[in-house]
Amino acid sequence: MHDFIHSYQELQVYQLAFNCSMDIYRLSRGFPEEEQDLLTRQSLTASRSVCASLAEAWGKRRYRKAFVAKLSDAQAEAAEMQTWVQVAIRCGYLDTEAGQELFGHYRTIFAALERLADNASVWVKPLE
Repeated sequence: MHDFIHSYQELQVYQLAFNCSMDIYRLSRGFPEEEQDLLTRQSLTASRSVCASLAEAWGKRRYRKAFVAKLSDAQAEAAEMQTWVQVAIRCGYLDTEAGQELFGHYRTIFAALERLADNASVWVKPLE
């Protein structure tokens, strides 16, 4: 399977994470101004970090431990995003349905990253 994937942008988990990041950007524009320094900034940073850490993991595929470590970083950011989504819902900044959908997407992302890490040997490029 990995023979057909040439870049991290082709991974479904990356595509989902990137789309969620764009959703967070769009939705956070409706957050109140007093949340700009905390909730908005943290949400934007964490959602983008999921994507960036996955891209970094892809770039470190020659070294299994480095690859898995960056996937772990991406998982941590996905879990953080679940927290920020819950906060936004509770504070009334996010519609419950939209928030639950985002929360579910981050659950899916977390699980997909776990599968990538569990199968790291399939993805790690052998040293030549």
